[in-house]
Amino acid sequence: MSEVVPTAGQYGHVPVMCAEVMAWLVPATSAPAMRFIDATVGLGGHAAQLLQRLPADGRLLALDADPAALTRARKRLQPYAARVTFAQGRHVDLQEIARRHGFESVHGILFDLGVSSLQLDDPERGFAFQHDGPLDMRMGPAAETTADEIVNTWDVEDLERIIRQYGEERYARRVARAIVARRPVHTTAALARVVASAVQTRERIHPATRTFQALRIAVNDELESLATALEQAVALLRPGGRLVVIAFHSLEDRIVKQFIVREARDCLCPSDLPQCVCGHKATLVNLTRKVLRPTEQEMTENPRSRSARLRVAERLGEGAVGVQAK
Repeated sequence: MSEVVPTAGQYGHVPVMCAEVMAWLVPATSAPAMRFIDATVGLGGHAAQLLQRLPADGRLLALDADPAALTRARKRLQPYAARVTFAQGRHVDLQEIARRHGFESVHGILFDLGVSSLQLDDPERGFAFQHDGPLDMRMGPAAETTADEIVNTWDVEDLERIIRQYGEERYARRVARAIVARRPVHTTAALARVVASAVQTRERIHPATRTFQALRIAVNDELESLATALEQAVALLRPGGRLVVIAFHSLEDRIVKQFIVREARDCLCPSDLPQCVCGHKATLVNLTRKVLRPTEQEMTENPRSRSARLRVAERLGEGAVGVQAK
């Protein structure tokens, strides 16, 4: 192939589980005018590898909620500019965006969930406590609130609820009370100190990790958006098309797993009913019965991959093969 793929080193970003993603996402035999969607294009690492493998008439819809990520992705994917359509938007609008750009029937859809390296490493975005910055945490301009607003205006009960539910923090009540008692709290470093003062733990992770996760999920409505996006993704896949999802924490992965398991069944009725009354028909076949994890080598070389969980399903219908990657 004559196109030159920019190296990861040029962009300081290595896409997680890239070999596994490509093995599952790209068909063994190509078809004319293949269409794919990268629903979280980020810095374009997976997208570059996908486009390198597609035939010359293959096309990609590169979607992201973050305008800064799209700017970086455009630069990285410039060698493939004629084959890529970029779109800014949220997961909840996936189907409408895809149809607007002519991607109604696609061969594969990739979700690489969670916060990107670009967002984590920019102090002004407020996603990480390793760098002091404002409490923002918005992945895109469409987010209706910021972490600062949640931290400084929500009551203790609502704070406790999201920290417990989205952060799976056992000390959620203590953390919520500490935040309210120390208001106003406007920076990531200040919030990390408040949480650390309330959480007594010997775990290796920083005491504020779960609280920051909870705030980010709440700000961006991530879990509800994911459930909606998965439904829309199935509607966009052609028979035999692949749904590939990388999740980075148990809440996301649980939603993905439960969705795939449900959509791989013909009936969702309670087991004690004598016959089906729901009329549900399977739309997917589950290709990864057990979640896939990064190799030891990848986790050593790219520590941010350690929590990655990969699941794959295939759209049922004429042309579906249900064959696992080699």
